[in-house]
Amino acid sequence: MTHNTPLSPRPLHHLSDVRRRVLTTAQLRSHGVAATEIAEQCRPGGPWQQLLPGVVLLHPGPPTSEERLHGALLFTSREPAPGVPAQPTPDSPHRPVYADAMITGLAALTLHGFSATPPLLSLDHVDVLVPRLRRLRSTSYVRVLRTPALPTPVQVTGLPVAPVPRALADAVADLTDAEAVRRLLTEAVRGGHCEPAAVVRELTEAKLLSRPHVVDAVDSLVAEGRAIAEDRLYRMVHEYGLPDPVWNVDLRLPGGPHLGGLDAYWPEQGVAVELDTRAPRQGHRQDEDALWSEYARKREHLERLGITVVYLTPRKLRDAMEQQAAVVRTALMAANDRDPAAYVVVLPR
Repeated sequence: MTHNTPLSPRPLHHLSDVRRRVLTTAQLRSHGVAATEIAEQCRPGGPWQQLLPGVVLLHPGPPTSEERLHGALLFTSREPAPGVPAQPTPDSPHRPVYADAMITGLAALTLHGFSATPPLLSLDHVDVLVPRLRRLRSTSYVRVLRTPALPTPVQVTGLPVAPVPRALADAVADLTDAEAVRRLLTEAVRGGHCEPAAVVRELTEAKLLSRPHVVDAVDSLVAEGRAIAEDRLYRMVHEYGLPDPVWNVDLRLPGGPHLGGLDAYWPEQGVAVELDTRAPRQGHRQDEDALWSEYARKREHLERLGITVVYLTPRKLRDAMEQQAAVVRTALMAANDRDPAAYVVVLPR
């Protein structure tokens, strides 16, 4: 038998090309290849090679980046139950190939399309996220990271990949270069991969906000996120034909207290828009509750004065701008059906 000999009895035509080149020893045995034959084929100078423990590369040359990733997932994935095929078959084409494992860290960010991360083949290791109770050890180029609860993976080129905020946190945990951290966080937001609040939440969960270089990068991230959200708000007003508001103002009662800052205000209609860019920094529920209470107190005070306050999140502006424009337009139209708002002093912020 050579490395070109078809495996039997189960055909491999239903597998993608890379999955014909990287298989576990269990999968090879299920295709009729005996353990002794596997060992013979993987001998030094042979047509196959052992890529990782229990994972075989079915050619003698160096693995491609795709083969390395598939091999890492095969090594870390939970074994299927007895009698359940380890790969999709014509009878079960949609069965997940990899269970309880996903690519994370720098490799995941590269798969998500980041330009600030190294090419896959230049990475010394591939991080794979698995449940905390899995009995696995890091080996060769695979580094096993454990978590109490796996996030829902994103499918990228057929591979389960950690969502960007989680992949960022796992990558940042390994970085000491402040500029590298800042570049990654900035690209995450500027590239539209995720919102700052999601990143801050993951960094907090990973207990990374005690590191000064991470805190500095987060400050830049939050500022970047707010600037992008403000730009989207300007675009929404102009692209959907809303009347021009006054931008970035503070409201005060005449001779009285400060009522709060607003991102946009329509004085004639008594309608205000505020961007909800909360990004709690300490990771405690009470901190987020305190931030929301501050928003709620401001809203309640303004609405007692007859001012309608619309809160828009950066994510909704990104994903559903037309819908958010309709919300603001409805609030402006409804102004004709209610009593005029109290007079307030509008100052530049």
